[in-house]
Amino acid sequence: MHQKPPPLLQATALCKKYGPFSALHQVDLSIDKGDIYGIVGLSGAGKSTLLRCLAGLISPTSGDILFQGCPLSSFRKGDMRRLRFKMGMIFQHFNLLSSRTVAGNIAYPLEIAGVDKEQQEKRIDELLQLVGLSSKKHLFPARLSGGEKQRVAIARALANHPDILFCDEAASALDPKTTQEILDLLLAIHQKLGLTIVLITHDMGVIKRICHKVAVIEAGQI
Repeated sequence: MHQKPPPLLQATALCKKYGPFSALHQVDLSIDKGDIYGIVGLSGAGKSTLLRCLAGLISPTSGDILFQGCPLSSFRKGDMRRLRFKMGMIFQHFNLLSSRTVAGNIAYPLEIAGVDKEQQEKRIDELLQLVGLSSKKHLFPARLSGGEKQRVAIARALANHPDILFCDEAASALDPKTTQEILDLLLAIHQKLGLTIVLITHDMGVIKRICHKVAVIEAGQI
């Protein structure tokens, strides 16, 4: 009998406190490789805190996060840095560097990872084709629409071939038509790359459109 592999990402009895305030309380989650996993909740429910814990950007007060069965708390600093290359993240407000072109923004994580210039150029062109922005390569973010900025942010998040893509309200700053286009792009990327996607939103329409599984968070609890 084949043993089932561990979940790609798992939270066990996760708690996060800020002083007396409990942002997360005893959260258990299990995200398998290839899932499009939605976490839905109202503003202030704890979903952004949960996403940041899952991505290793903040540490829980108690409980643990396991990546491929290994607790993040056991990772040394160098291991954690390498693990972050396996995790891409896109944000509600894009977080692009205004002083860099589209190509420069996508190159940024490649530079940090020590990828040589020739490989950077090759990867940038691949990603621009994937997100449908080849003609915008040398433009600065100020000349892009909101949907185009989010496409650049998605390309940047994919630069280092991550295993998992975290989406923090990735479509909520966009108009309805552009939101559908970005969700369709995420679906296409998932199908092409087999990427695991964890998506937080307050919009059940987003969940219905692309998610395989969903957790509802309220007052820091699933």
